[in-house]
Amino acid sequence: MISRRKFLSAGFLSSVIFITNGCGLFSATTPKETLSILQNDLFPHSKKMGIDVKKYMQIVLKHSKISATDKEFIKNGIKWLNEEAVLLYDTTYVKLSASKRQKVLNSISKTAWGEDFIHDNLTYIMEASFSDPIYGVADGQGWQWLEFKTGLPRPKEMLL
Repeated sequence: MISRRKFLSAGFLSSVIFITNGCGLFSATTPKETLSILQNDLFPHSKKMGIDVKKYMQIVLKHSKISATDKEFIKNGIKWLNEEAVLLYDTTYVKLSASKRQKVLNSISKTAWGEDFIHDNLTYIMEASFSDPIYGVADGQGWQWLEFKTGLPRPKEMLL
């Protein structure tokens, strides 16, 4: 039987986050939508290579070795990113054009939380893109892109 806390944390990417503008509710979006577009904006090659970064993020958000603080920062960062988009363009991040999304990313990169949020997401994207196929998010496409020859032995089980 799964605990309520585990159920809620496992379902975060499919939940809804509410975006406020001032005192009232402005809009709602899913973290999965925002994260997917954000990750494509940060590293478009992962999508072109067929890397399933969303699946990797599900692994990260469920894993016991990732601190609750780090998981909460990812969740809050998605909300704050949308709030910045609303502040600048009066709409959520997922509804913006690519050029406006880049301006939002540029704006948050000038803040401490934004710089850390972008850094963390790029780290997770790189981990997913160049991970061993055992994690089920890439079949060596990142390795092929880099023309990397893996060392042996390879992992027999997921370590994350």
